Amino acid sequence: MTVTEAAARTTPVPPLAARATAVGGSPVRDILAVTARPEVINFAGGLPAPGLFDRTGIAAAFRAVLDETPERALQYSTTEGEPALRAALAARTTARGLATGADELLVTTGSQQALSLLATALVEPGDTVLVEAPCYLAALQVFAFAGARIVPVPCDPYGVDPEALEAIVARERPKLLYTVPTFQNPTGRTMPAERRAAVAGVAARRGLWLIEDDPYGELRFEGERLPWLASYPGAEDRTVLLGSFSKVMAPGLRLGWLRAPAALRRACAVAKQAADLHTSTVNQLAAARYLADSDLDAHVARVAGVYGERRDAMLAGLADALPAGSTWDRPEGGMFLWARLPDGYDATALLPAVVEHDVAYVPGAPFYAADADRATLRLCFVTQTPDEIAEGLLRLRRGLNS
Repeated sequence: MTVTEAAARTTPVPPLAARATAVGGSPVRDILAVTARPEVINFAGGLPAPGLFDRTGIAAAFRAVLDETPERALQYSTTEGEPALRAALAARTTARGLATGADELLVTTGSQQALSLLATALVEPGDTVLVEAPCYLAALQVFAFAGARIVPVPCDPYGVDPEALEAIVARERPKLLYTVPTFQNPTGRTMPAERRAAVAGVAARRGLWLIEDDPYGELRFEGERLPWLASYPGAEDRTVLLGSFSKVMAPGLRLGWLRAPAALRRACAVAKQAADLHTSTVNQLAAARYLADSDLDAHVARVAGVYGERRDAMLAGLADALPAGSTWDRPEGGMFLWARLPDGYDATALLPAVVEHDVAYVPGAPFYAADADRATLRLCFVTQTPDEIAEGLLRLRRGLNS
């Protein structure tokens, strides 16, 4: 038998898992790849402004850790996370109104991993998961990979509608509700205190897990900080709070955490052991050292001040950039602004013409679990300067008019 004949008789390898082909990639990352040219003013990303990273403070923290405890920093660590970092995170959470001990926290490789661990620990194939309409895109991917049946909850400019939530929970018997109640991605909206209390009440009455994702909450430009869902009566034993350093320190550190009731936290720790054993030791220790030696709150205040100016620059130019009859919200913080073009417009279909004018946005349709509003789009305002934002909006007007 010749080599050619043997090759012809080779049996194909088994196929990929169905979920690997059923769940698509991120449209946002696809757009970023297409618009990577330096001349493009890109409102499509969700990246913090790189020029505002505290490079000096972070570099000093890494040097101190590697100079003083290199053996520990470069060694394996515990799955739950470095004690120094967990203690610092617990202190910050407690200071913000939610009493938390270090043992209540699990450090994760970004809060995105926390979502994946929770899906592994909570969701069986076929389970119903409730999400906001629209919803953070990567959360939709996580729950789809877990085999969940994803059902959107009607929302208005103040977030989840509690009455609609109660009716859907009674009808669908879901496992959990995933929400970003503060400066939501993609809409930038914030859920008021009375509505948070109402959502907590529904979860308590109906037997529902709540996953509160809070990557943007510290980036407030105006208004008063609101309590986390776990602070409300009835939600204490059923709420998971996700946090992250990605938007306030640096996303490249890939440091997040979850605060969860004990049994669920232990299940997530087991899932994490199977996924990556533990999050980077040196990154955890450097973050803990940064929190000890630097003033993260002062740094965040400076970043939020700059972001607020950039939000104002975008708001100032939107009326001229978008077609007459368009609507948009005024976020009190975060990174995103959500707009809706008049009826009959399709933001996805319009994007190629807009990109030809060297500017980009993210169409809103992929953020919906069902019944997408194709006239919507998301604009990120934090990466460009006010002058760049003004130029980008001029290009956007030309692109939409073309």
